[in-house]
Amino acid sequence: MAAVSVHQFAQCITCHAWSPDHSMIAFCPNNNEVHIYKLLEGKWEKIHVLQKHDQIVSGVDWGAESNRIVTVSHDRNSYVWSQEATEWVPTLVILRLNRAALCVQWSPTENKFAVGSGAKTVCICYYEQENNWWVSKVIRKKHDSSVTSVAWHPNNILLATTSTDGKCRVFSTFIKGVDVKNSASASSDSKFGEQIMQLDLSFSWAFGMKWSPSGNMLAYVGHNSMIYFVDDVGPSPSAQSVAFRDLPLRDVLFISERMVIGVGFDCNPMVFTADRRGLWSFLRFLDEKITSSSAKSGAQLSGKFGKFYGQSKYGSNDTNETSRTHGRAHENCITNIVPLKEPGDTAVTRFSTSGLDGKVVIWELQLQDDLSEYL
Repeated sequence: MAAVSVHQFAQCITCHAWSPDHSMIAFCPNNNEVHIYKLLEGKWEKIHVLQKHDQIVSGVDWGAESNRIVTVSHDRNSYVWSQEATEWVPTLVILRLNRAALCVQWSPTENKFAVGSGAKTVCICYYEQENNWWVSKVIRKKHDSSVTSVAWHPNNILLATTSTDGKCRVFSTFIKGVDVKNSASASSDSKFGEQIMQLDLSFSWAFGMKWSPSGNMLAYVGHNSMIYFVDDVGPSPSAQSVAFRDLPLRDVLFISERMVIGVGFDCNPMVFTADRRGLWSFLRFLDEKITSSSAKSGAQLSGKFGKFYGQSKYGSNDTNETSRTHGRAHENCITNIVPLKEPGDTAVTRFSTSGLDGKVVIWELQLQDDLSEYL
């Protein structure tokens, strides 16, 4: 369970994303840059630094089909980065925001991406061929506070959002000339920005959210140590709320239709599963204390990965570890969870997490025997 340390000034990772073949990783070391590392001869080497933003980069996503990187920042700007030869060339996106951009995600077909902001708006950005630039249409006057996360439905039309007003909403993002109408999908008949659903389940800030692989279910978390599972998304949804005793979550990921991983302030991924009746409950923490007796369970931390920025140039911070996190893969709040899914896979068996401790951790679920029935 070795971790590689790179001594830098930054001590945490704001967000991260993977290249299509998972051979490169892009992440923000809690500043205005995005660093790209590549595995070369068994070692992760920094090969690019994307420098265009003026303030902290709050979101990054790497398109699996287009190989384009999109970044957003507190400077209210967004850039789409395209690789030309050995360089990454940025293109400015017109967001028209007066507050920070907080999150970003490519749509499934990568002809659009969504940006959530502190301006209580969501920007749906698309490429305008005639003018050779990226423009945006804005969903306004729907949120009462900052938009903390966005998640695309597999149909490329519906977009779910969470906000610090405590609500989860689903919108239609159909754009004429960009999207194709699908007779089998009722959502393609909806107008741009039309609200399909609003959920008032959380009485606190609402954060990370994801759709299930089929798109039939939605999961999101609240700052009140609860996770919400929504079925039958539409005018009359059904929802389940699962409360837990531990610290709040910040992000979630559907592993399959019956398993969700939640990550957050406990520094330890939480496993939630559904039984045959569809009832969700907390199963266990994914990471066990790293001892010789528990080597078969818990996190499978990649030996070539780990602590990119866990130590400053002044030395290690290991002496400040608390007993709560000592011996675990993460030592501080986990803020980001990203699937490492291969083409054709129906379930996610590998994923990565990053957090305020500066670590990127790779998790292997196939080595967890008790979870195999949920994959």
